[in-house]
Parts: sequence; C-alpha cells; structure tokens
Amino acid sequence: MEGAEEHQIVIVGGGISGLATALALHRKGIKSVVLERGDSLRDEGGAIGILANGWRALDQLGLSVSDHLRQTAVLIQRSLMISLDDGIQKEFPLGVGETRCVKRGYLINALADALPFGTIRFGCSVISIELDSSTSYFPILHLLGGKTIIAKIVIGCDGGRSVIGKFVGLKPIKQFSHSSVRGLTNYPKGHTFKHEFIRWRKNDSSTLIGRIPIDEQYVYWFVAFKSSSPQVEETWKDNQELVREKISELVSVNKFPEEVIEMIKTSEVESISFTHSLKYRAPWDLVFGSFRKGTITVAGDALHVMGPFLGQGGSAGLEDAIVLARRLSKAGLGGEMEDEMMKKRVGEAMDDYIKERRRRLVGLSTQTYVTGMLIQGLPLFVKIFLILVMRVLFRDVSSHSKYDCGRL
Repeated sequence: MEGAEEHQIVIVGGGISGLATALALHRKGIKSVVLERGDSLRDEGGAIGILANGWRALDQLGLSVSDHLRQTAVLIQRSLMISLDDGIQKEFPLGVGETRCVKRGYLINALADALPFGTIRFGCSVISIELDSSTSYFPILHLLGGKTIIAKIVIGCDGGRSVIGKFVGLKPIKQFSHSSVRGLTNYPKGHTFKHEFIRWRKNDSSTLIGRIPIDEQYVYWFVAFKSSSPQVEETWKDNQELVREKISELVSVNKFPEEVIEMIKTSEVESISFTHSLKYRAPWDLVFGSFRKGTITVAGDALHVMGPFLGQGGSAGLEDAIVLARRLSKAGLGGEMEDEMMKKRVGEAMDDYIKERRRRLVGLSTQTYVTGMLIQGLPLFVKIFLILVMRVLFRDVSSHSKYDCGRL
C-alpha cells in the first residue's frame, strides 16, 4: 500500500500491558513498535496494587525494573476488612509472597525506560483495522489523521473499549452498578499507618473504602459507591476538585472514620480519578470468546478488564505480556520466513497463548465478578448463593496471588 509504514509487530496502547509486552518481546530479541494515542506516557496520578503473581512477572522483565520498583513501595503485611455496620473486623490472607502498592507513574516509566529508544510512538490513535488481500491478509491499521501502518502482527493493549478487541470478535464489556474514585494523599511529615491494606465497608449505603500505604509519606485510597444517574455523574467528568468535594461529602454523611474523611479531603487533587460504573468482561465471555483473528490478538484490559475487587487487573496484564512473548518467541520471529509460514506459526503461537491465558483468566474473572457482586446491594438470598459459590470454587481466597506465569 503506497505511503504506508511497515512494521513486524505493532502494539496498540502504551499503558502497563502494552509497555510490558514490548519489553518482554525486547528481552526475547524481538523488536516491536508501541502506538500510544496520547502525546506522552499515561503516568499521571494514581497507584496500582501488585500482588505476588505480578512481582513474579515483573522479575521476568528484568531485575532492573522490579528491584527499582520494590525500593519505591513498602511491603504490605496484612489485609483487613472492617464492617462499620456491626464493628466486626476480619483479616484476609494476602497469600504467599509480596504485595506492594506502586505509583502508576513509577511503573509506567520503569517499563518505558527499559525499552530501546524510539519504541514508543506518541500521538498515534488507531481508529480502525482491517485485513487486506493486497497485503497477503496482514493487518492494516488506520490512524487518526490519515496515516496507515501495515503490520505482520498486531497486539491490542488498548483498554476495555479496545478497537482491536472489537475487531477480533470480543463482546462488549459490561458494567457493575458501582462507580469509583481513586486518589493519593501525601503526608509530608510522614503518616503513622501500619503497612496493611484496610477496607471499610458500610452495607446500608453499599459503600466500600480502601487504603493502602505506598511508602512512609504517600497512601493510595479508593471509594466504591452505588452509581447515581449518569447525568449527575457526567458533571464530575474532568473536574477533579468537584469529585474530591462530592466524595468527601459522601464519606462524611455515611460516618466513616474521621481519619478516612480527612485523608480524602487533603488528597492531591491532581491524583483524583473517577470511573462511572466499573467495567468488566463477563467470565462466560472469556470462556467462549474469540481472542484472535489472523495474526491479531489482545492483552491486558482489552482482553480481561475486570473490577478492582481483587486488585489483579495490572498483575494479570503483566502475566499476559510474559506468556505472549514466550509463545511468540517460539514462532521463530526475526529470521527470514515466507509470509504463509509466518502466519501459520504466529497463529499457532497465539492459539497457545490464548489457551494458556483462558484457563487462568476464567477463574480470576469469576472470583473478581462474584466478589464485586457481593457489594452490589443484592437481595439476601442472592448474596447467600454467591457466598456459597465462593466457598465451593474459591476456598483459598488468596489462591489467585499464588499463580506463577512461568519464565520468559
């Protein structure tokens, strides 16, 4: 196609999963290009919990990345759930291995800094993709602004509303009845909180608040609450001051602990992020869904966007990167190969990736879904049924963090 750029592997999306996939491929000696729609890295505000399985994946991306990140975040020692309705405090196991909460910007920059110069292309928004017979049915990406890129392989890491995911046949994502607000609070003189993940729950308002220290000065917090009308919450969009004000009012009215109210009131406004109606890909869609078309596949949230109830979204995306790079490296990329042979080998590698990840993600998505449903304000008999499901399928509630995606 005249005027089109050509690349062997194009990764759409420069978030955690996209950068991790590029780095995993790089460590296997395979070059890729990352197309990021923004003008810079998406490293602003927020934090991400990384459980033991996520650290195992990060270690495969290089100790220069994982050990650097370990130095920025304290080790979380336990997890507590406190019910404000009856005062009951329950401890939940964190599982075997380490749990830390890392600033999102630190993780994004650590991954990006480990990539060869020029890997990330900014201002590249993919608006459509096709398979064209004139290019031996290789993917053609159409970018905003008219630019066209021909790739041998495309990996969609472009989030829950993925253009690539829609093309390969994934069904639309679904929504929980809860929205969420997240932020960071800085205590310049140091905070006195223990190194523990605490959640406060109030059933009569269907509100859940979590707090987890990042280091000795910063803490990350989130509030999950029953969504109001889209029209009301639409006014919150892109107005971080208003979001902080409204959430402060919500926790005050519902009489959460004073330290929680103060934490939100004094949070860094630029770190505030608001999500109307938490999104998820239904477990049954992961069982039967198609994750590949030709030499095109998906990873990260584009594949398995899930609620934050287990804190596994980011760690699962890191796992995707390791497994996909490991499988693709066995396809013999990098050497001379006829197009038809390459498509055959890459297709087989992607099928192996999908088979391996489907087993993992169906269980992880199901546990996240059931956990999320338990705070949705459902009828008592439904909640009892869901609790029984949890006890039968997930007797070890921390088993999801014990998973090992293997060596790169």
